[in-house]
Parts: sequence; structure tokens; C-alpha cells
Amino acid sequence: MKIIIVGCGRVGAGLAKNLSLQGLDVVVIDRNKAAFDLLGQSFKGRTIEGIGFDQKVLSKAGIEKADALAAVTASDEANIVAARMAKSFFRVPFVAARVYEPQKAKIYRRLGIHTISPVTLGIERLTSILVYHNLNIERAIGAGQVSMVDVEVNQTLANKRIKDVEMPGEIEFVALTRNGKTSLPNDAMVFQIGDILHLFVTSSARNKVDQLSKR
Repeated sequence: MKIIIVGCGRVGAGLAKNLSLQGLDVVVIDRNKAAFDLLGQSFKGRTIEGIGFDQKVLSKAGIEKADALAAVTASDEANIVAARMAKSFFRVPFVAARVYEPQKAKIYRRLGIHTISPVTLGIERLTSILVYHNLNIERAIGAGQVSMVDVEVNQTLANKRIKDVEMPGEIEFVALTRNGKTSLPNDAMVFQIGDILHLFVTSSARNKVDQLSKR
């Protein structure tokens, strides 16, 4: 799998190193040659100095054969131009962009460009920490409307089953971890104290899960 990353700041460099460690073919583009120092000696991919939305630079990176592109520079405008060029002109199958302005993210998602907004994710994460501090929220999905939440089984939840926890459209059971081993759900599961329940929870249902974890 060939992936192009536009921008070699902390996010871009970290992403590039992770993907490279997985054995993927990674090319990083940045206009500042010194930025590549963040990649370290373990990075096995290629680096190209240049502007990430320049057609010649993208062609040099091999975008015609790329499976995915991530634009993660510090500029919303540069990220979107690079992402739109990759999506519309080069027909890259999967394109993602980091966008700081939440309102812009909605627009670009309509254009088929996957976006990540650090501002939105940060607000949602801090809200969860402050309001639902009893819950271990592992990951917010989308703009935070759905989260993956870990709940430790207490006296109230012990001896209950999946059907006692799930609420269709609000709380979905994903997996259970017991004694360090994680398994997928089945109707025969009976919760034991100390089990960790992994749940998908809508933002409107977090209070219900929070109450379960407090009892």
C-alpha cells in the first residue's frame, strides 16, 4: 500500500513513522527540508522537498499509484488544496485532511474528503473528561456524536448480560475483556466483577452509561 503524507510536522512525522513501521510504502512531502529531521533514522520511506499541492511534486511522489493521501500541514488552505487535487485530479482512492476550522470540515466532507478537526476533537474530549470523568472514553468518532467507552463491571452490572446493557441506537456492546483477554460478544456472556465492557455510545446516552458506572 502506497501512502503520501503532505506535511512533516509532529503529526505528519508521527503518522509517517507509524505507517513505515507497518511496512507500508510511505512518501512524505514538505517545503522545509529540515522538517524531515523529525522522521528519525528508523523511517524507511521517501522524502520530497516541495509544495504539497504542486502537481509536479505530487507526480514525483508517485501519486498516480498512491492508495491514500493525508494532508496534515499547519494550513487549512494548503491541506484542502492538496486533498482536492489528490481526490479530483489524480483520483486517489482515499484522501484525508487535517482542518482546524470545524465549519470547513463539514463542507469538505461533502466533497468526499475525510477530515479531522483537532479543535472539535479537543472540545469533545475535554467535555467528556470534565462531565463524564467516571467513564474511560477511548475514542471519539466523527465529530464526537459517538464514542467508544470502557466500563468496568461493578456490583450493579455483575451477573447481567448484553441485553441488559444495550439500547438500540444509543448503546451498542462491542467486546468484553476478562483477565487480559478480549472477546467478541455472544448472548451467553455473563458479566463478572472486574470485566471491562467496550461500548459504542452516542453523546445523548453517555449520562446513562455514567450512571451505571457510579452505582
